[in-house]
Amino acid sequence: MIKCAIIGVGGGRARGLAEAYGHVTRGRLAAVSTRRRDRLDAFAAEFGVPARYTDYREMFEREKPDLVHVNTPPSVRLEIFESAESAGVPGVLVEKPLAIQGEDFLAIQAFARSARVKIAVNHQLHFHPRRGRLQQQVRDGAIGNLRFIEASAGMNPAYQGTHALQAIGAFNPGAAPVAVFGQVSGADGLAETTRHHYAPDECTGIIDYDNGVSALLRCGAVAPRVIPGDSVNVHKRIAVYGDRGFVHWTMHDWESRIDDVYERGEHVYAEEDILGQAAMTEAMIDWLEDDAAVHPLNIVSALSDFSVILGIYESALNRAVVSLPFTPSPDLVGKLRATLG
Repeated sequence: MIKCAIIGVGGGRARGLAEAYGHVTRGRLAAVSTRRRDRLDAFAAEFGVPARYTDYREMFEREKPDLVHVNTPPSVRLEIFESAESAGVPGVLVEKPLAIQGEDFLAIQAFARSARVKIAVNHQLHFHPRRGRLQQQVRDGAIGNLRFIEASAGMNPAYQGTHALQAIGAFNPGAAPVAVFGQVSGADGLAETTRHHYAPDECTGIIDYDNGVSALLRCGAVAPRVIPGDSVNVHKRIAVYGDRGFVHWTMHDWESRIDDVYERGEHVYAEEDILGQAAMTEAMIDWLEDDAAVHPLNIVSALSDFSVILGIYESALNRAVVSLPFTPSPDLVGKLRATLG
């Protein structure tokens, strides 16, 4: 049985991580760490976690976990990765976004080149049962040769943009982004906060892939609203078009038209999410047990997705297409603040 731990218990994501262990057959939640003792004790008591720490380094040393979920602001990603590497932690599943801007992106990229610890990013939507079935249909050639992908998210690029980019990659597996042309607007998401999810309020990006597929990414107010209501977090969607038809997934429903046969249905996001979270964790356990079973959300793939986000920023600031991969300019967030503020 894999020994698992969580760092950071703030927000609903930590609850989702813990609740998913009701569906994880090969792992147990054995330890939790967060700075505030009151939150730590309340969370551990609710989920029956026996070991509690206010210092995750002490937790690494004493508990020796096999898999650690990192639910912290992105400003401390690298130091946790380095501590996990030093302590011999085999695996880390980290919340998105992986980084903030070019400097920490490049530092994490350099770390990942030689790291022994296996790292994947928590884009659990990849493992939602319905989306997984649609992804498999596309991989099996059901919609024919891919032509175009459209993905969007109701929140800004830091909060949900990488979810949308990961979805593009899931439906276009093995393809690498080679160029991006972007536009951004709105400075509210660039204000200083403790969460450090800095990003323009809206963005669009046209992304070209090395297999000839083109994709459109939209985040924020420019993204389509897929259900009524004011909540901005419930509008993630992706539509994938081929020469035989299309598939379309949202957080709430799905549809497809393949060879003139149209189908549609609905799903309950909360039910899909807990199963997706559990399947994502089980896939991480597969990777820990078998080096060849590389997690589909691995850090190399995540770094590629985040480079597209940075490419959109660079493109918008310089009013030019950005070829990928590229080395981002220093202080992109500061430059966006100066331009959009």
